[in-house]
Amino acid sequence: MSAFSSLQVLQGYLKVVSDRQQMIASNMANIDTPGYHTKDLNFQAAMKQVMNTEGEPRFEPASQEIVGLPERPDGNNVNIDRESMLLSQTQLQYSLGVQMVKSSLHTLYSAIKDGN
Repeated sequence: MSAFSSLQVLQGYLKVVSDRQQMIASNMANIDTPGYHTKDLNFQAAMKQVMNTEGEPRFEPASQEIVGLPERPDGNNVNIDRESMLLSQTQLQYSLGVQMVKSSLHTLYSAIKDGN
């Protein structure tokens, strides 16, 4: 895999993680909305879309309702503990992605600088 294609995959990875963070934040914002159901992004399916695109990595963020979560009497099923844990997880994933981009760019810079 060339440096450019790995950077494109990393770009797609960061987009997937960012979109998932937005969905989690939306869930948290709707914790008091009657009838609201928790939504999430199928991370593996989104990454498969990113990996299978040619050129610029793209994917359609398909939100899906999470089934099986207990509902409150108002019909809302957002669990703040679950969402907080997922938000922490996606923040770590994003930080990892940024570090990988930095590493790839450093490798590319070194190759250009040293003429290798």
